[in-house]
Amino acid sequence: MDLFAVPDLPEIREGDDLAALVSDRVDLRPDDVVCVASTVVSKAEGRTVGLDEFPAGPRAREIAADLEERTGEEKDPRFAQAVLEESTEVIMDAPFLLTETRFGHVGVNAGIDRSNVPDGDLLLLPKRPAASAERLREGLDADRVVVTDTCGRPFRHGQRGVALGWAGMHASRDWRGESDRDGRELGVTVENVVDELAAAANLIAGEGAGGTPVVVVRDFEWGEHAGSDNHFRNVEGDFIRQAIRGWSHDG
Repeated sequence: MDLFAVPDLPEIREGDDLAALVSDRVDLRPDDVVCVASTVVSKAEGRTVGLDEFPAGPRAREIAADLEERTGEEKDPRFAQAVLEESTEVIMDAPFLLTETRFGHVGVNAGIDRSNVPDGDLLLLPKRPAASAERLREGLDADRVVVTDTCGRPFRHGQRGVALGWAGMHASRDWRGESDRDGRELGVTVENVVDELAAAANLIAGEGAGGTPVVVVRDFEWGEHAGSDNHFRNVEGDFIRQAIRGWSHDG
């Protein structure tokens, strides 16, 4: 398996044909996986906004004041309002905002970015990353597309690449029912392939001012395995979320 960044992409603006810009710079092969950072997807889709578009309500002002008291850092209640409007659930509101986005992703501040946003204050995640991935797949005439982001994980330091949306492939490779080398049947192993591809692509794309938001994964083979489109854990089986809810309410 080889990975390489698509070179010389310009600063993406609202309305840009991202698929055409990529196609002009790389000859894709059948079965390539094109991993596209959500930042450029959001910019092309007009998800750059100003803080003034989010006048703070009482809940946002309360959250900002509490965070400011806890951290000693000034917090803009308009940012808290933006997070609330991009979320379906606030899982934790201190010492930071951990929320579920409207498409099911759980992350800090609803994934709202304040870096590399030359035309506004904030960059929101794509509204429907799976639909964005499908549009890119059609525009690229590609087999498989993954829309990626970076976020932290429980029990781990730092951030890693994760998948927000995908098209043309299953999210997970299901090993259940197959056997290990000793003939024991696997009963729980489901490998989240789109997250693994996103993490691999992030190693090439980098962070900060790298300017290489699109990575092609070449010669990745799925193998003879069943597939699953399960990606975001159901609340009923998400015991970490349930524990955080209980801790937050008790606190």
